[in-house]
Amino acid sequence: MIAIIRLRGTVNVPKKVKDTLKMLRLEKPNSCVVVPENSFYKGMLKKVKDYVTYGVIDKDTLVELLKKRGRVVGDKPLTEEFLKNAKLGDFSKFADAVYTGKVKMKDVKGMKSVFRLNPPRKGMKSIRLSYPRGELGFRKENINELLKRMM
Repeated sequence: MIAIIRLRGTVNVPKKVKDTLKMLRLEKPNSCVVVPENSFYKGMLKKVKDYVTYGVIDKDTLVELLKKRGRVVGDKPLTEEFLKNAKLGDFSKFADAVYTGKVKMKDVKGMKSVFRLNPPRKGMKSIRLSYPRGELGFRKENINELLKRMM
């Protein structure tokens, strides 16, 4: 699974990049989506690499992201009760199902597939340079640390 976080705004962004960000459901800065790791999404990431940061998310961080930042329609927090009513189990079972590809987050009715995050604690290095000197681009497993700072 890959977590993608949008860091930059839309001023002077080419139309192709704007469209790709829209297809990824990253409408605003500091928003995050979790997608499967396949060639379709990798091609999209190559196009938007100068506006987002991404990396491989682990299961523990995904569970924490669902608990703290998961939302349902009406901007209410995602609860275990909602997951049980949707026959998805608790947070860890749902995260396992998403991680293995059995369930897609965008297919769960009533749940928002985009996580709104805070700006990271202790700030960012630069949103103009690529990782490791800045924040943009592919950061492997270090995306988990950034997500924890942004929750």
